[in-house]
Amino acid sequence: MKKFSNCLAIAPLIFSAFALADPVKIIYDTDMGNDVDDALALAMLHSLQNRGESELLAITATKDHDEVAPYLDAINTFYGRGSIPIGVTDSGVTPERSRFTGVTLERNDDEYFYPHDLNIGEPVPSAVQVLRESLAGQPDNSVVIVQVGFSTNLVELLQTDGDKYSGLSGLELVEQKVKHISIMAGTFALIEGQVHLEYNIVQDIPSAQYLAKNWPTSIYWSGFEVGLAIRYPAISIENDFNYLDRHPIPESYQAYMPTPHERPTWDLTSVLLATRKERNYFGISEPGTVTVLEDGETIFKADSGGNHFYLTISDSDIRRVRELMAALVSEPPSN
Repeated sequence: MKKFSNCLAIAPLIFSAFALADPVKIIYDTDMGNDVDDALALAMLHSLQNRGESELLAITATKDHDEVAPYLDAINTFYGRGSIPIGVTDSGVTPERSRFTGVTLERNDDEYFYPHDLNIGEPVPSAVQVLRESLAGQPDNSVVIVQVGFSTNLVELLQTDGDKYSGLSGLELVEQKVKHISIMAGTFALIEGQVHLEYNIVQDIPSAQYLAKNWPTSIYWSGFEVGLAIRYPAISIENDFNYLDRHPIPESYQAYMPTPHERPTWDLTSVLLATRKERNYFGISEPGTVTVLEDGETIFKADSGGNHFYLTISDSDIRRVRELMAALVSEPPSN
């Protein structure tokens, strides 16, 4: 009993240490609308913020469609954070209408069923403006950027000059404010014996090449093979959100590709690495550099002086990560 009592005595101290840890400051750069894993990952970010583990500073979009910003605003509003800044692109990359962003445009009489302030056709700040303003207001070496779309916005950021938010160039601003990037892009293992050209890379190969060559901080690459190995459980979509009559996340999932399909968790892996890097859910390679070839293939070369790393997932960890993701994605909003 004495040993048990000692454990009880130190338990509040352990909890207090976790509670007082600074939340990870996150900018979420997403091609929301192309695949529903972006929506699952955003739900996860909101749940982690409810727990005090992260702070979502801004969301920037790399899919160029006018439904994306209203959808993002509706999801943020659903989770009680409708004031999070949103920035959009005019790059022309993937301009097609999404299968699921229309979920948040449904009206109940004259009101949106999922309320939001951003409406189609209204002006929305550019992604680069939002990135510069968000970074300029943060402490040095404090921001983690989660890039789960194309490299379009971050490359444009690197190429900016000083402005009213900061006299620093984009490259200098990133060097000063960003801790690292957690990026879902590339492939670092053969898929069924073949080289796989990953979607986020091939949609904007020049930007991916530029980012890999010029980004000044560490980059943690979660390749196609990692999220492919961890499938989001269909049973969670069908049952875990029933605390509400309607919920935009399972509705988005079913609109994109109905259950019993189990979607790979590509973007969720990058969120989990960004917010819980020290929890060792993933293996991390030795340091090196990633090169993006002209066709979009990603090549990793080990180099002790490199600042690129890629993730792996062991068979023994797939189940626990899958269950953790489902618990975080389906957690009720705090509002």
